[in-house]
Amino acid sequence: MTRRRFLPTLAAAGAALPCWRECAALEKPDDFIFLDNGRIKLGIKKTSGAGLAWLSRSGGENLLDHYDHGRLIQQSYYGKDDGSRWAEKPWRWNPVQGGDYKGHASEVLELTSDKTTLHARIRPRNWAGGQLLADCEMEQHVRLDGAVAIVKFRFRYTGTETHPARQHEVPAVFLRPSLGTLVHYEGDQPWTSAALQRSQPGWPNESRRIPEGWACYVNKDNEGAGVLAPIAKELTCYRFGASPEAPSACAYFAPLVKFPITPGLDFAYEIALATGTPDEMRAAFSNLRGKLLAKLPG
Repeated sequence: MTRRRFLPTLAAAGAALPCWRECAALEKPDDFIFLDNGRIKLGIKKTSGAGLAWLSRSGGENLLDHYDHGRLIQQSYYGKDDGSRWAEKPWRWNPVQGGDYKGHASEVLELTSDKTTLHARIRPRNWAGGQLLADCEMEQHVRLDGAVAIVKFRFRYTGTETHPARQHEVPAVFLRPSLGTLVHYEGDQPWTSAALQRSQPGWPNESRRIPEGWACYVNKDNEGAGVLAPIAKELTCYRFGASPEAPSACAYFAPLVKFPITPGLDFAYEIALATGTPDEMRAAFSNLRGKLLAKLPG
């Protein structure tokens, strides 16, 4: 399995990080573009490759973690070992929508929006190597639809290298650490209202089956945020930090798919985002199954 990039970035290098509450106090409102239809609110962060950095019910608190360029809901792909190092760890070619681990943002090439839709084109950075990747381009289309947000991600590769088949995050999902319980369906009868599984992932990464293609994290009141990624049938996940108040605490999961990145690759898929209880999110996602783009390359 591909080694997951999304570890607590500076903590892995021995530095203490502020918790999400302290980070929130440092947010710059003009760094965000928000979509809001009165039911759901979604925000992107302009200085993090237009990555998704806010998700809430309209008028509610943000449920996403956007501490650095790795912690968002965003595209992330993996390829050859390229000699790069992340926090003294050997790494590999890793185009990331938000930017690199040293704090350099990806380049937003185009960004347009209205009240309920947004489109962005992004030149990603190599997570550990830090360089802008001229042979890669990411695209993101967002639209609000009732109580859900639909996001279409696209990745184009015009390089000449052939990269081996790796597991890719479709997408990477970082949520507030107070959302401590992972909920998903893991049985053999998807979309039959069969019982959901609940767990508290540990550290480091753990794996789960997701035959319904979605998962969510919820808090002690059984409310939170979830992502439907019908292209994926498994995910990786972890929770970091002994408590939600711990420095660098976070909750993470990423649906996974595996394929090689080859010259001329043009890969697109869609996800849906929702908030609420697991049953509410499952019902919303059930209405969308079969309607979202979910086709692997090749």
